[in-house]
Amino acid sequence: MSAKKKTVTRLDSNYVQQYDAYIVRQKRKKQRLIRRLVLFAIVTALVIGGMAAYHMNQRILHAEKTEQYEQLEQELADLKKEESRLQEEIELLNDENYVLDIARTNYFLTKKGELIFKLPDEDPSY
Repeated sequence: MSAKKKTVTRLDSNYVQQYDAYIVRQKRKKQRLIRRLVLFAIVTALVIGGMAAYHMNQRILHAEKTEQYEQLEQELADLKKEESRLQEEIELLNDENYVLDIARTNYFLTKKGELIFKLPDEDPSY
């Protein structure tokens, strides 16, 4: 079977030449179409890949900013608590009796005729 000879001869007419030219044009058209589709697919893949990378970078940046925002909110709350504590301290320091109590406690100042006995901080041994 492999030794079959071709018994059909090719005609060299005008119609056959036109048909051959048509087939060649069709092959070229198909090849150009495939090239354009491949190029379009590559460009599309690059654009989608770039957009995906940009989106992921934006998500990471958003997560960092959210974390930073929450941290700053916590710091602001702590500072507001500190401010209110300091405002109370200022109000107390404007009271003369409070200042005198602090002076008596910390600096051992006395009123007229008053004696101060300093006791050791240790517990008795008995």
